[in-house]
Formats: sequence, structure tokens, C-alpha cells
Amino acid sequence: MRKLDTKLMHPRDQITMIIDKIYRSGLTTTSGGNISIIDENGDIWVTPSAIDKGTLRASDIVRVCKDGTIDGRHKPSSEFPFHKAIYECRPEIKAVIHAHPPALVSLSIVRQIPNTNIIPQAKNICGDIGYAPYALPGSDDLGDVIADEFKKGFSGVIMENHGTVVGGTDMIDAYQRFETLEFCCRTIIYGSQIGTPKYLTDEQIEEFESQIPRLLPEMETVEHPSDERAIREDIKKIVHRACDQGLMISSYGTVSVRWRGDDFLITPPQVSRWDMQNDDIVQIKDGKREPGKVPSRSTWLHQEIYKRNPSINSIILTQTPYLMAYSVTDEKLDVRTIPESWIFLQDIPNMPFGSHFAGEEAILNTISNDTPAVIINNDSVLVTGDKLLGTFDKLEVAEFSAKSLVMGASLGKLVPINDDQVEDLRKKFLS
Repeated sequence: MRKLDTKLMHPRDQITMIIDKIYRSGLTTTSGGNISIIDENGDIWVTPSAIDKGTLRASDIVRVCKDGTIDGRHKPSSEFPFHKAIYECRPEIKAVIHAHPPALVSLSIVRQIPNTNIIPQAKNICGDIGYAPYALPGSDDLGDVIADEFKKGFSGVIMENHGTVVGGTDMIDAYQRFETLEFCCRTIIYGSQIGTPKYLTDEQIEEFESQIPRLLPEMETVEHPSDERAIREDIKKIVHRACDQGLMISSYGTVSVRWRGDDFLITPPQVSRWDMQNDDIVQIKDGKREPGKVPSRSTWLHQEIYKRNPSINSIILTQTPYLMAYSVTDEKLDVRTIPESWIFLQDIPNMPFGSHFAGEEAILNTISNDTPAVIINNDSVLVTGDKLLGTFDKLEVAEFSAKSLVMGASLGKLVPINDDQVEDLRKKFLS
């Protein structure tokens, strides 16, 4: 299975690729943030000081050599001292990202540490989070307080009244930790606007990891006729679109499409969603998987939904910022906000954490034409439909509805479309 491989990418190119993604995702400003890589020689490649993050080029990246000499046409980031301090105290860390994404800054200015037990992969990717007291930006003191936290084993640290810094074994590892941590914080904040976030225990997260079913057997041979290849292209485009629109993050999100009969194609785990390619996607045929590939850990659930629902031909399982507010609070998402929302979704019930485990029946007994989507507490949202684009549209409508409700929570109580109006919609659009 192909994973985004940065081994043959020059540090300059890795840095510009990731800083561009961070900037275009709205996770840093033109002047804010800095990232670095330490190479096999001990030289540190770092973003420059006071250069537009929206137009950064490889030639702008600065190398600070092991002996302290500087190679480049700009000054290194003013925060270079704490990058250097992290590498010195944690030799296994090879990439560092620092920025001021809004949700993480929110926690830093109220001086709270996010509880990553809000969703399983936040705990698995980010682990526990450290907390560095305030120190003057660019100072050796700041490097010392951050290094003190990394020495404790943390790979992500909240910087008091400043932002966050994360490290990784490579640039992709660091980016996924950074992105997932910001998503974790957004989920906590949005959930707090409509209710009280509920957290998983370590035991629940361990149970989640241990219940993953064994791999399906491999096919002996595999064919890729033109209709199968067309589905791969559709899945890739939707995954990239979901990432672009903030409806999927690089570390989480599954898409599948029925092919022929109960056979289908599905995305794999351990591949950055924004870099998903056609050959990453896994064919499932006659209960067997494409040779040499590993399908999503939720393959069993997708397989059973297709078997039991002939009219369902596509499934999206993902985490979106505002729908996850309802996932982590167990609050009911009332889609009777505008006619489109109710027509598309009708009802989105909350399912308990664990109902998506292999062998569980709750979701399978709930999903139908009248209930095309469910929210799984502390995990995800699952949306089903006929054509993949239509299923994606339902996801967008659900997320927009959730966003409107979260944003409106401070204004007053929702006044929903009433029962008579709902019945009129049912007769006109669903009969």
C-alpha cells in the first residue's frame, strides 16, 4: 500500500508542502507559525522569519548547520531556539511544527490542556498533552520550558498564551498530530457550546483497538475493469474534496462505493486522505480483499450495510467539526432547521460508542432509506446514499445544519419547522 513517502523529498520541499497545507487550511496566518526538519547530518531546515506563509518557496527555507552557520537568503525563524531545544532533548523527533491555530490558541489563552480522550484517534495520535508556561517568544527561556515538557515524553505541548508545538518522527507524523490536535480542540469547544463534552475512558479506547476484526482473506487474482477504475477515481476525488472542505482530516475518514452485487471498493487506513490515490483504494470481492492491500478497519460495517440494504450504494464515515459537537455531547441534532435539511436527512439518531464495532447490530438495524445517517458518539458520523456525490451532498447538508445550530446556540433556542410543515415536505418530496 502506498503511503505518502517523504524519504526522497528534500527537507525544503517537505516544509513548503506542509506549510502551504497548514496555511490553506486556515491553521496559521501569513506571518504566524514555523516548522522545521533535522536531517541525518544534524542540520536543521527551518522556515524563515517574516516571509509570507502563503507564498513560501523551497528557496526561502533556511538551513542552520550543526556548527551554527546559516545557509540561506533569509534569517531563520525567531522561534528557532525551541526547535533546536526539542531536537536536542528528543533525538527520535525529526520534525517540529509550531503555529497558532484558533482552537488551540483558545485553550492556550484560558490555560487549559485538551483531554484527547474525546475521540479514539486523538488519543492514539496525540497522546497526553503537555503545558509550557509563558516565556518571551524567541528566547532561550521559551526553549527551556518547552524542552522540559518534551523531556517528559509529550509530543504535543500547549504554549501558554501562545499556541502549540508538536513533534513527529517525520514531517507527515508531525502534521497529522498537529491537525488532529486542533480538530480535537475544535470538537471540545463546539461541543461545549451546545452541551457538556463526554470523554472516553482509557479502557474504552483500548476496547476499540482490540475489537478490530482480523483481515479478510486475499484474492488470488484481481481484475480492474473500466467500471471499477471509474469508481476508484470517484472515491479519490470525493476524499480530496472532503479534505479541501474540512469534512475529513488526514488521519481519519472512510469512503466506499458498491461495485457489482455486494462487492465494493473502500479506502485504506494509514494513508493521508489529502494524498489518497487510485491505487491505494481496496477492492472487496466475494468477501476477499485485493492482494497486498489493507482495507479500512470499518470494512465489516460497510460490507453488512451493503448486504442488508440493496438501495444503498455508497457510504461515507468521517469526522466533521460541527457534527462531532453532537457526537461528543450525545445531544440530539434536530435537522428541522430549513426544508433542505429535513428532506435530505429526516432524522439523525445518536448511536452509542461501540455500536460500530464488528458484530454489533445497532447501526445495521437503524440505517435505512428513512434514516440515511447516524452519529456515533465520540467517534464519527456515518452517511449513506445511492450515488456517491449525493451521499457527499447529504454530509455537507448535515454539517451545515450542525454548524448553524452551534452558531445559533448563543442567540436562543431553535424554533424548528413544525409538524404540519414537515408533513407537507414529506408529501411533496418523499412520497
